[in-house]
Amino acid sequence: MRLATWNVNSIRARVVRTVEFAVRENIDVLAMQEIKCKPEQFPYAAFEEAGYHVVAHGLNQWNGVAIASRAPIEDVEFAFPQMPGFLKGAEGPDVPQEARAIGATIDGVKVWSLYVPNGRGLDDPHYVYKLDWLSALTEYTRATLAAQPDLALALVGDFNIAPLDDDNGDPTLVPGVSTHISPPEREAFRALEAAGLQDVVRPLVPTGYTYWDYKQLRFPRNQGLRIDFILGSHAFAQAVSGAAIHRDERKGEIPSDHVPVVVDLDLTSPEDDDDRPMIFG
Repeated sequence: MRLATWNVNSIRARVVRTVEFAVRENIDVLAMQEIKCKPEQFPYAAFEEAGYHVVAHGLNQWNGVAIASRAPIEDVEFAFPQMPGFLKGAEGPDVPQEARAIGATIDGVKVWSLYVPNGRGLDDPHYVYKLDWLSALTEYTRATLAAQPDLALALVGDFNIAPLDDDNGDPTLVPGVSTHISPPEREAFRALEAAGLQDVVRPLVPTGYTYWDYKQLRFPRNQGLRIDFILGSHAFAQAVSGAAIHRDERKGEIPSDHVPVVVDLDLTSPEDDDDRPMIFG
């Protein structure tokens, strides 16, 4: 299986580019974020003509997530347990959820396409929401892997966190002032890993950004961020045989400000292939 994640920043504006990438790179499963449309507005036909099934979750012209797959998509979920909602000025259990998560099982792999809240500012209610959202995701991950330790689970998408100093090349992000690099956000990312996940791309692609702002020539100057990740359970990580960040997708006509992150999986069991290289211990 070749699995990719891509914040496409409006699927209707970039459907041709997205489908062409999926076909050209032989992507089996594509998790998308910021589709920015309702399900009935999603351009299904272009994907279906290319051989993909699609499930989409969107509530308005903001946020939105989707999964496209060549294989059947099963057990679709539109939120993980206890996922908090957000509405500025509102609190309590009835705050509406946003379209930031969609999960499905494909060929035995449980895939979540996630668009983690931005946070906006360290003193903004959205920042608290972001940390609460990540905390609930961590609890879901911990509980799921405790119940199914051999599950091939992948949390993929735009995490809106640069976990390491080397992941931040944007001079406008300043420690103590900016989101994405604050200690609580980075601790939340580490907590996800401690719940039983691994960044399966970094060991194979140790450097490289996945996002460049459209402003101030950020891409030509390579002033980007590494904020798009594929986090996998032990069973998922053991199947990874390759990975790539497709930087060139930031070039050309009307690019997204993010680029695809891709992993190759060998889903044969160890008994079937004793010679398969073991990248992750």
